[in-house]
Amino acid sequence: MRHIGQSKVLRTMNSSPLWQAEDVIRAVRGQCLHEQTWGATNVVIDSRTAQVGDLFVALQGPVHDGHDHVAAAIEAGAVAAIVARQPAQTPPDAPLVFVEDTFKALESLGQAGRIRATSNIIAVTGSVGKTSTKEMLRLALAATGETYANEGSLNNHWGVPLSLARLPATAHYGVFELGMNHAGELTALSKQVRPHVALITNIEAVHLEFFPSLESIADAKAEIFLGIEPQGAAVLNRDNRYYARLAAAAKTRGIKNILSFGRDGKADARLIDLVTEPERSVITAEIQGKRMSFTLGAPGEHLVMNALGALLAAMAANSDVEACANALARYQQPKGRGVIQNLPVSGGEIVLIDESYNASPVSVGFAARVLGQMMPTAGGRRVLVLGDMRELGDTSPALHAALAKDIAEAKIDSVFCCGPMMRHLFDALPAALRGAHADDSTALAPLVAAAIHAGDIVTVKGSNSMAMVKVVTALRTLSSAHAARKMAG
Repeated sequence: MRHIGQSKVLRTMNSSPLWQAEDVIRAVRGQCLHEQTWGATNVVIDSRTAQVGDLFVALQGPVHDGHDHVAAAIEAGAVAAIVARQPAQTPPDAPLVFVEDTFKALESLGQAGRIRATSNIIAVTGSVGKTSTKEMLRLALAATGETYANEGSLNNHWGVPLSLARLPATAHYGVFELGMNHAGELTALSKQVRPHVALITNIEAVHLEFFPSLESIADAKAEIFLGIEPQGAAVLNRDNRYYARLAAAAKTRGIKNILSFGRDGKADARLIDLVTEPERSVITAEIQGKRMSFTLGAPGEHLVMNALGALLAAMAANSDVEACANALARYQQPKGRGVIQNLPVSGGEIVLIDESYNASPVSVGFAARVLGQMMPTAGGRRVLVLGDMRELGDTSPALHAALAKDIAEAKIDSVFCCGPMMRHLFDALPAALRGAHADDSTALAPLVAAAIHAGDIVTVKGSNSMAMVKVVTALRTLSSAHAARKMAG
């Protein structure tokens, strides 16, 4: 497939091959025209990411057919390709493994990766916070042993088997983010991953277009328990209103070790005190009776809750929780999910908080709260730039308008919006807070760039399909132009 998902793939964690030819051929029940003796250091499905040592799987997608790019992958250094037919422009002696269906072959390879694994496996799902929690676990667990986690958002029906196929046999820990937007999807993913620990961050109003209620979303998330290994553990957010429903679902699946995190006095990982600073959170918590103080390298109570869930999951996976907690001081938000950047502009600088990757009602509320806790320099403002939140169904207009309450409580100074749904929010705001509204991010970006001045703190957020990264790019371009003028002058 020419382009699916991530544009960058990390190499495996050791120099030895991830897969030997004979093991791949056996796992996918493949046929070869010639003897295969290669060793692959990684598995890829995008020819543009192919590097020396990769195994390329030629998937056929709705737009692109990976068979059209086998030659490019091999030219880039791929040691072999899994194909369903002879690709064009490949020599007769090309290292090809023939199968009936390349997607099923990818699933089989992922299954083989899971079977051979000796790792403690943690699976993470939830309405929001999946990726940040997964990245916290990657960082924390790596302090105690070799750790693998799936890249970016490789959390769906093709991303999960690909990630399992990349799981090194030597890893002590494996962390897998599992996503869904329809009922039934998590069942298959959980049964592939077969986690020892299943963590659900929260249940919130996300993907309501595909569900009749929040209760049905909770039930769909609870499908993660269907693949859990015997004697496995469930880690749940005790502050979430669906905690009891999820705990009951876990018990129904025979899970006896149910752990919880939050501010609730009964939580196994309980937040006692939090000091939020511009670029970090200083945390005091009690984890299974032990009082701990540690630092998370990003601000925001919602991230702190994710960190508590991650530490509880790490403990359930038999890791050293103190070493894991100490590692979180180095945590940084993934690209587009809260990265903070100081940008020089005329008269000083602005602070850009890039939340452009995605948005939901609860995550926009979190973003507004974090922005409200930050202090602009003299003359600066707290500026919130928002694009439509997608997949909210008939409730979308009301949910967009309801954000006005979060914005007022956070004491935001100015709001810029784009998209037809964000018009409902824009109209619900007091006139003094209305920066501008535009049809899309292309039209909004220059309006934001023209309105921003030194001292401002700007958060940009919206569903990925709204391309709010255009606003982020416009602000970075504004800063680059200022730097160029300064150098020229």
